[in-house]
Amino acid sequence: MLAAETKAVAVAAPNGETPHSWKQIVEPVEPFLEAVALRLAEQVHTFDPEIASYAQYALTNQGKQLRPALVALSAGTVGQTNDSLITVAVIIEMVHLATLIHDDVMDEAVLRRQRPTMAANWGNQISVLLGDCLFAHALKLAASFPTPEICRAVSDATKTVCSGEILQTHRQRKFQFSREEYFKVLEMKTAELFALSCELGGWLCGATAPKRTGLRHFGLALGTAYQIYDDCLDLFGSEALVGKSLGTDLATGKLTLPVLITLERANASDRARLRELIEGWNHGNIAAVLGLLDKHDALDEARATIHQFLDAARHHLAALPESENRLALATLTGFLAQQTNALGV
Repeated sequence: MLAAETKAVAVAAPNGETPHSWKQIVEPVEPFLEAVALRLAEQVHTFDPEIASYAQYALTNQGKQLRPALVALSAGTVGQTNDSLITVAVIIEMVHLATLIHDDVMDEAVLRRQRPTMAANWGNQISVLLGDCLFAHALKLAASFPTPEICRAVSDATKTVCSGEILQTHRQRKFQFSREEYFKVLEMKTAELFALSCELGGWLCGATAPKRTGLRHFGLALGTAYQIYDDCLDLFGSEALVGKSLGTDLATGKLTLPVLITLERANASDRARLRELIEGWNHGNIAAVLGLLDKHDALDEARATIHQFLDAARHHLAALPESENRLALATLTGFLAQQTNALGV
């Protein structure tokens, strides 16, 4: 998640631009986001009364609704928001929340958005099954559209996200993991829902094929940058600021970009030491790991990589007509650039 979803971070914007805030970016679509939150909460009543409290816990802690915001802003680049877009945003957010529940089980995380995870409260069995229920209900909503294209797109994206998680699991503690493989995993497990949000937002407003393609590629680039940032936050952030358990990637053997950079740059001795620390992981190893990452300037290189993806995202917006919503999407990349520059501060 973005650190500024919980607290403001004071940092200069890139290229001397005026610093951005999340509130300013989503202000044009605030009524839309409120409607999404209300409809998402209404979905609780579709669950059996005995498990409704679990669904309510999962569905009413949505953070800053980044994906619904992308739906609305993308739609606004080519047309006007409508009720079908609210339903699509609810579907995508529900899929996202289901993945978070499953992620927290796999990572043994105890904190998410400044409160205990589902698994911490009710255990893994209930959490996994509730995540499955959310996936199923999202697909039921998608099937309510008169065209099968929405359901097909949501199903394909959900399959891609889950496949990305499997690939990431296969590569835990695999020290030959390349950057290219890493970026592929991120595109599948995180960026795909960003791309789906942008593409369906445009499609339901009548976007032409080139505009839909531009929106999709914008979402893929932004989502990849976002996940690299989130991976860096897991190493260089703080639980007080971020509101979730940190250090979970190292604890589960996930090799994220700062670690990969260090493995690329380090001599044999440092590589062996880093591998030893990760394979024999305990939280007391964090200081030694961070020392090795700092020695090889891993954070600076990771920041530069995030900015490259953000530049690519802005490039894909060129396929869209000039509008306040296109500007808001571009500003969103600037906001993430600010958060990236604040890493480690």
